[in-house]
Amino acid sequence: MAGLHDLEGRVVVVTGGASGIGRGIAEEFIAQGCRVIIADIERTTLESTAAEIGALGVQCDVTDPDSVGALARRIIAEFGRVDIVCNNAGVGPRGPMADLSLKDWKWILDVNLWGVIHGIHEFLPLLKANPDGGWFVNTASVAALLPPKFYGPYVASKAAVLGLSDVLQRELDVEEASVGVTVLCPGPVRTNIMNSLRNRPEDQVEGAALKDHDIALTVPDDWRFANPRDVGVIVSRAVRNGDFYAITHPEWIDQITTRSTALEDAYRRYEITHAD
Repeated sequence: MAGLHDLEGRVVVVTGGASGIGRGIAEEFIAQGCRVIIADIERTTLESTAAEIGALGVQCDVTDPDSVGALARRIIAEFGRVDIVCNNAGVGPRGPMADLSLKDWKWILDVNLWGVIHGIHEFLPLLKANPDGGWFVNTASVAALLPPKFYGPYVASKAAVLGLSDVLQRELDVEEASVGVTVLCPGPVRTNIMNSLRNRPEDQVEGAALKDHDIALTVPDDWRFANPRDVGVIVSRAVRNGDFYAITHPEWIDQITTRSTALEDAYRRYEITHAD
């Protein structure tokens, strides 16, 4: 569908908005004249960021549907509506799948996938009821398209976000709803995601195999790390233009094409074999 061309005065909520990509998105929407609510689990960082950028800060645990519901009610009570929902909160530690506990899997999926599901569940009726239309921005990852080793739960969660975002857009199109979807697939961005374990619940730590990891230490020297504020610009542009995909690293097109070409070749080989 067509994008939200006029962002002035729009009410925007960004989960995981106190730092990293979330903060970059929030700052850009504020620059576009929006009223922004940042939601985050870290109260101290949330309060300082909200004061610095001029946003309303609301503490929220996206793994808890009641907490996300309270966030939605707070926004409606204070602003009367919501226009753009950025389901962005996420964590990204790593570990070999053979070593992971079920708690390791559950925690990452609870944050990265269920956080998005909870956001859609609570805010979709509000966006559909908004006479001025609305938009979802769901943060996936380029890892959903180019999966790195040792990031099984992370990749699983982000691939699921990509898939459910596609389904959501198709269903909204069938309904002819005035609500659109953008899925953000960032490559490397300078954030504090390498310190994700700081927010893991203490009752899930015992026996954990997940480890925080700074990917800057193990990637090729020519990799470009984007700035969170630049990601915010990409996101706001995608919402205005009505783009489904928001991409931060267009220079990776050859790697993406290699994967899609391999899939296309597999379909062609099967077609030939099946015909014989």
